[in-house]
Parts: sequence; structure tokens; C-alpha cells
Amino acid sequence: MRIVIAAVGRLKDGPERELYRRYVGRYDGLGRGLGLKPVSLKEIAESRADNATARAADEARRLVEASDGAALRVALDETGKVMSSETFAAWLGEQRDRIGGDVAFLLGGPDGHGPAVRESARLTLSLGAMTFPHGLARVLLVEQFYRAATIMAGHPYHRS
Repeated sequence: MRIVIAAVGRLKDGPERELYRRYVGRYDGLGRGLGLKPVSLKEIAESRADNATARAADEARRLVEASDGAALRVALDETGKVMSSETFAAWLGEQRDRIGGDVAFLLGGPDGHGPAVRESARLTLSLGAMTFPHGLARVLLVEQFYRAATIMAGHPYHRS
């Protein structure tokens, strides 16, 4: 199973990008032995539409296009389902065993997700009720991928 992150905006060089790369590298290394393929990132440019609704709709359409081959889409949104790290690890393992194909995690832009993402996502996941800067949300997400892999592997990184 491969994880695809489809995200609005580009992660600029800096501490967030460095942390993102660190956790992706850790996940990719540990995940191989667990049947988890390397993380793939697809970045799309922010929409230049005139209003928030149009921007969200345009970006949503392009996020869905960027994740076209995915067997499952997961939208990230503060109103989504909150999971513990253990529950997320179990869920990720179930997806690996059940669908085997790509799982795409969709991160919207500043105006949120438009209808195309909300309609195509089988799960809406929350990293918490707070709103995070886009770059930090990516880091939190890939850290949870790595944490999930360590839980699946019985590695001591995660402590209950």
C-alpha cells in the first residue's frame, strides 16, 4: 500500500520541510518491512479564483484529479473524525490488508475543502479541533504515519 499526500500549496525550504522529510524518511525505511510503500507527495498550486467558495471548489477538483488512482481518499479537516495514534495505526494496517492500493490524504487550502473532495472522501480525518498552519499539518500527518508504522512493528518509539 502506498500513501499519497495531495496538498494545496508548496512546502518551502525551512524547518517544516526538514521535519517533513525526516519523518517521511523514517516511515519509508520502516514501512518497507511492513508492506507500506514510500510516501508520494503531489502539490497543487493555490487557486486564484475571486472568492473563497470558487477557490475551494477549484482546489478540490484538482486534489481529486491528483489522487485519481487512489483506492481510498481521506480528507483532512478539523471537523473530521479524531483517532488516537493506536487507532490510526490499526486503521492504516486494515487498509493495507484490505485494499492494498493507494490511500490518498487530501489537504485543502486556506479556504477548506470544496464539494469534490467532500463527496469523494470515504473518511474525513481530524488532527484535532485546532487549525494548524499548512506546513505544520503536513508534518503532523507524516509523523503519525511514522508513529503508526512503529506501532505496527512493535518499535519503542510510541509509548502508550
